[in-house]
Amino acid sequence: MTDNEYADRPDRFSVVHRMVDGVRVVTVRGEIDHDVKTVLGNALLAPDEAAPPSRIVVDLSGVTFMDSSGINVFVTAHQAVSGDEGWVRIAAAQKPVLHVLRLVGIDALITCHPTVEQALEP
Repeated sequence: MTDNEYADRPDRFSVVHRMVDGVRVVTVRGEIDHDVKTVLGNALLAPDEAAPPSRIVVDLSGVTFMDSSGINVFVTAHQAVSGDEGWVRIAAAQKPVLHVLRLVGIDALITCHPTVEQALEP
């Protein structure tokens, strides 16, 4: 398990990832905005690892705010893994964040699930 906190804002953003049955589960806490987009993108796509993940679940249960930077990171991750049976799924987004996802139509591109467990189902 890896834990990355944005150095200037550890009280406002953290991201932890783990593997569950071959799926990278990324748990995000705090606010997703322009300042943390690189950290979030790296947590999703793991550029430092030999084999990048092909299936990703993003647990947004601890996210209190997200702007278009988060949307862009999710779209980039989706595009990077969508071939060869890869996917990105969003789980447990709070109502304000889910509203943003639906408002811009991300839920039509990346499926949104009420829980991490449901997002992990085949």
